[in-house]
Amino acid sequence: MAHVFHSDLPPVRALDVPVHDAVLGRAAAYGDTPALIDGTDDGSALGYRQLDDFHRKVAAALAGAGLRKGDVLALHSPNTIAYPVVFHGATRAGATVTTVHPLATAEELAKQLRDSSARWIVTVSPLLDTARRAAELAGGIEEIFVCDRADGHTSVLDMLATTEPEPRVTIDPAEDIAALPYSSGTTGTPKGVMLTHRSMATNLEQLRPFAPMGPGDRILAVLPFFHIYGLTALMNGPLRLGATVVVLPRFDLEQFLAAIEKHRITGLYVAPPIVLALAKHPAVDRYDLSSLEYVVSAAAPLDAELAAACSRRLGLPPVRQAYGMTELSPATHVVPLAAENPPPGTVGRLIPGTEMRIVPLDYEDSESGENGEDGEDATPGTVGEILIRGPQVMKGYLGRPDATAEMIDAEGWVHTGDIGRVDADGWLFVVDRVKELIKYKGYQVAPAELEALLLGHEAIADAAVIGIPDPDGNEVPRAYLVRRPGEAGERLTSDDVMAYVAERVAPYKKVRQVEFVAAVPRATSGKVLRRELRERR
Repeated sequence: MAHVFHSDLPPVRALDVPVHDAVLGRAAAYGDTPALIDGTDDGSALGYRQLDDFHRKVAAALAGAGLRKGDVLALHSPNTIAYPVVFHGATRAGATVTTVHPLATAEELAKQLRDSSARWIVTVSPLLDTARRAAELAGGIEEIFVCDRADGHTSVLDMLATTEPEPRVTIDPAEDIAALPYSSGTTGTPKGVMLTHRSMATNLEQLRPFAPMGPGDRILAVLPFFHIYGLTALMNGPLRLGATVVVLPRFDLEQFLAAIEKHRITGLYVAPPIVLALAKHPAVDRYDLSSLEYVVSAAAPLDAELAAACSRRLGLPPVRQAYGMTELSPATHVVPLAAENPPPGTVGRLIPGTEMRIVPLDYEDSESGENGEDGEDATPGTVGEILIRGPQVMKGYLGRPDATAEMIDAEGWVHTGDIGRVDADGWLFVVDRVKELIKYKGYQVAPAELEALLLGHEAIADAAVIGIPDPDGNEVPRAYLVRRPGEAGERLTSDDVMAYVAERVAPYKKVRQVEFVAAVPRATSGKVLRRELRERR
């Protein structure tokens, strides 16, 4: 029997407006309030009135170049203050924007161009060679534009002087695709996630009660805009409400800390590796971070102890967490900024208009010893797979109806592939991913739990755990560890690590193999790239 969890906040009606209007509809009213500031030494900035004007000019120039409704434009760029101008200019012209990892190889970019049927590319001059090569490999590209300057290519800067009329495009928010980020879902190769104008706009409205902000608030955008977390939480969310977004192209700890100090940043939306740096790196003590009011972490599991250590060091309220996935535009759960004592480790409560089920898995929950009966949903406290339904759900995977049907069932429930439990007060705790669980002698071992434990060791700077087959046909936990610089790290041995874990976990959870590495492979979002670790063997 289905047990459906609901938000305790009033429902949010689907926002049936184009995403550019949802985000920039009030931009002109904010006038000269800074919208975007380059957080590098460049120091350039855009006010809200400029942002509104510039994205309309870009829309006009793109239409004048031949872009038509339904075309796909690939935005291949690190974070810059031009990124939202191009993104919303393209959607206003009727395009779908497929966001591309700036470090993609020419072959990877070409694959995305082909799969998405992209006809236009916007890039930056340092990435131009990659974009040109990808365009040759993919074919079908009409033109490559650049955000800065490059001989032989139209610049976005030149578009601002266009005399072309602003296009008047009729958009159906429920059907037309605004963004096409790529995600692996629960398994497999990356797939184009069709996010409609309605799903993106509605998710922004759903999030508003959880993170109120406005003019005077300053958000530091270091996580990438090409990723749905950055696109929503660091770009569209703040710009919709009149906050100032200080933009950094990549994470460099010293530059990041200096930007917080210089620009008096009030809010951080980060991933766990940045929380780790804020909690433990000595450089943090050299900067004035007193302007910070809160830290939110998402995109990957965050250990409760690490979160507490970060909060204590910065003198802030507990680090808030949020939960979601690309296929959900992305958010479904957030710990409200106003929550006084959220339970440690929670990823939050359901946002308005969102439903959830917890479906028991075919294994015994090692913590509670309970297992739901076949056909019955889990009740509060019981572990199971998280299923989500709501207006923020994607339209589907581009050109992959079978993969869509595997992810979204006939009743509209998204099978997230994440394992979680809900307490009696409605707080969600994510245990791990279904596909990442290690099966040892019939028991399930959560890599995230072991990684959190390892990160608590004073001599370990970073950690990842995967399952490795052993001669008996089991999977055993293997840890990949980065030593912390200094004497303690240099002395650390595999035996030390295994003994440390064995003292702190049930016998079946013990780490049985250890390899020291220079770095743990992670996606830009902060997630451990476990597939890369498996391929190393």
